[in-house]
Parts: sequence; C-alpha cells; structure tokens
Amino acid sequence: MDFEIYDSAMQQALSLAAFAASTSADVPVGAVIIDENGNVIAQAANMREAQHDPTAHAEVLAIRWAAERLGSWRLDQATLVVTLEPCVMCAGAIVLSRLSRVVFGAWDPKAGAAGSLYDLLRDRRLNHRPEVISGVREIECGQILRNFFSDRRSD
Repeated sequence: MDFEIYDSAMQQALSLAAFAASTSADVPVGAVIIDENGNVIAQAANMREAQHDPTAHAEVLAIRWAAERLGSWRLDQATLVVTLEPCVMCAGAIVLSRLSRVVFGAWDPKAGAAGSLYDLLRDRRLNHRPEVISGVREIECGQILRNFFSDRRSD
C-alpha cells in the first residue's frame, strides 16, 4: 500500500482525536481502519469517559465497527491507522481480529505494546503478527497528546 494512503488515513485519525479532545475529557486518540484499497471501513475516537467504559479505546471501537460492517471478525485484509501506539488491550484485539497491518503515529513509552514498553504485535509466540509501521505524522500525533495533558495540568 502507498504511504500517501497511510498519511491520509492518519490525517483522518488526527481529526477524530482533535474532535474527542474538544468534546469530552477523553484522551485524544483517533483510529481509522482501511481496506486494501485505502477505503475507510470504520473509524473511532477514544470514548472511555463518554461511555464510562474502560475498553472504549479508539482501536477497540474501530475494530468492533469494522467487524460489524464487514460481517466478520476476521479483518485480515485491513489496516488499522491510529494516532498513538496501541496498549496491551488494543494489541490483543488487533491480534485476535487478524488485522494485516498497524500504522501508528506517536510512541507510548508508558503503555505501548507495539515496540516501546512491550512488543505484543510482533511476538513470535502468538498465532498472528501484523506488519507494524510507526512514526507516521509522529510529531503531530504527539503534539495533540502533549497539548491535551498540558491543558489538564493547568486546570
């Protein structure tokens, strides 16, 4: 797949993250799932605060909606594009849904499970290992998070 497709999907994910930051107390993370042609299958932003649900991470919601839309839990022809490195829970959902690829922007040294703190997505002991591409729009993805937490500290 062409890098321009990932860049475009990441721009959509950043828009979702910005929307989440402006409308709720949710950490601004956006996720977009695209098919092999770059068409959007599903998209979501973090909704833990809005839904009072600890599992309502952008990645998990997008995976749920993509599976529902496609009528299958197997998303093996799809790519997840997300603004922040997936956590352990989200990495588990990615492996279980058989996503073929994960593209993320900012690294998460405190909770990341795609190479920073853990590397579940490439763990050879698991039955599925998606391709992982990191650093797409990394500066922008990191900045939206830094701004969010900076604003929270000054309140």
